[in-house]
Amino acid sequence: MLRRPLLMALLGCFPLLATAQNLPPEFDAALARAKLPREAVSVLVVDALGQAAPRVTHRINVPVNPASVMKLVTTYAALDLLGPAYTWSTPVYIEGAVREGTLYGNLYIKGQGDPKLVLERLWLLLRRVQGLGIRSIAGDIVLDLSALEIPEVDPSSFDGEPLRPYNAAPDALLINFKSVVMTFTPDRTANLAQVQFDPPLHGVQMQTTVPLTSGSNGDCGDYRGALKADFSDANRIRFAGSYSAACGEKVWPVAYADPKSYGVRAVQGVWLDMGGKLTGTVRYGQVPAAIAAAKPAFEVGSAPLPEVIRDINKFSNNVMAQQLFLTLGRVVPATTPATIADATATDPALTLNLASTLSQGSFTASRAQVLRWWKERISADDLPELDNGSGLSRQERITAQALGKLLQTAYRSPVMPELMASLPITGVDGTLRRVKSRALGSAHLKTGSLNNVVAIAGYVHSPSGKRTVLVAIVNHPNANAARPALEGLVEWAAKER
Repeated sequence: MLRRPLLMALLGCFPLLATAQNLPPEFDAALARAKLPREAVSVLVVDALGQAAPRVTHRINVPVNPASVMKLVTTYAALDLLGPAYTWSTPVYIEGAVREGTLYGNLYIKGQGDPKLVLERLWLLLRRVQGLGIRSIAGDIVLDLSALEIPEVDPSSFDGEPLRPYNAAPDALLINFKSVVMTFTPDRTANLAQVQFDPPLHGVQMQTTVPLTSGSNGDCGDYRGALKADFSDANRIRFAGSYSAACGEKVWPVAYADPKSYGVRAVQGVWLDMGGKLTGTVRYGQVPAAIAAAKPAFEVGSAPLPEVIRDINKFSNNVMAQQLFLTLGRVVPATTPATIADATATDPALTLNLASTLSQGSFTASRAQVLRWWKERISADDLPELDNGSGLSRQERITAQALGKLLQTAYRSPVMPELMASLPITGVDGTLRRVKSRALGSAHLKTGSLNNVVAIAGYVHSPSGKRTVLVAIVNHPNANAARPALEGLVEWAAKER
């Protein structure tokens, strides 16, 4: 009865133990082979329940860039603050009368931050509109984005790759991740490859076929390069190359070149593709106060939070993580003295209109909210440095010790099953599917990768059922060479001792 408080007290003093717990010899040797110094690595291996002293503590108090491992903070905070049954709602309002299949007025769609309003669900939303007897709209379709306050960001600013879907910016009405999904299907009879575009974007010319080649030695090769795609013109997508029959069917998602117009183009394209008619246009605007005060015609619910965080963590979806992070600032009450103090601490420029800034779904409000939660649930100190909550950032920082505390707290919480089920499994799925490891299926780990950063953090399971928290983060120009060492560390942590 007396030993557990003593152990918990010891575990609360990681800094005192940091110099006493050496790196495993196998891991140390793997770092040397990768030409990585020990000073580039932070490692924590500790019992998930805190019932034993840490097995490894190396540079655990040094703030480092965790890359996408930061999604653990966002997803656990969301489960804890919103609850595992939370869903997003997208209300639809009708202004005017419906007569003989025509709406004489405007249709309003109010985005409220749903992270997974993909093409299929947009189609179902518009199908619900047709279910109200509306086949033609003698007015406009208005998309309301006022629920979130998002600064304008150049999609090429992070890494010069504006067409990569992971660089898509969040949006109150985030449709299909602002991406065009192209499916290439060989048609040997016509000697062509058919190209299907989803969603159909209104006003964009899309080349629906490309020449088919047999390929060299039946090798698909770099099919994307061979297509010689040109996405520079937002009004036209074309290909100057060809497609190899050896590739079979391939799917290529690309971020649309003009993300600002994506929402209106997608909604109008899908509406017309469904046989709907529109006298006016699709445009951005706000639901009039008198209309918003009334009950919406209907609301479309999102996937539940556990499904959303599974997509975020399994596949490291950055824009979904940012949507979730922004939701914490929009949904959870934020204008308390404590959160105002946290907001001014993280953003000194905030002076006037602070309350109105915090009342909206802004990154400032979310950072303040998560820091308040961290102090109450995780630790009064060792605070993470937050940016957008996704890890797609050069500013975000956290210590291995702080991540260890979060994972131990989560393990003891009622939402532990939802969080653990969202993490990639070694050698099985998600971002760890291709890992070849003797620890196959023995760990649930969030991965992180940026230029100069490689990281893993989560839970490792031993054959006896014991669970261990493992955090390992490498910040170094040669960080990518550390992957074999990290895989070996997982295998080491899974062994019984």
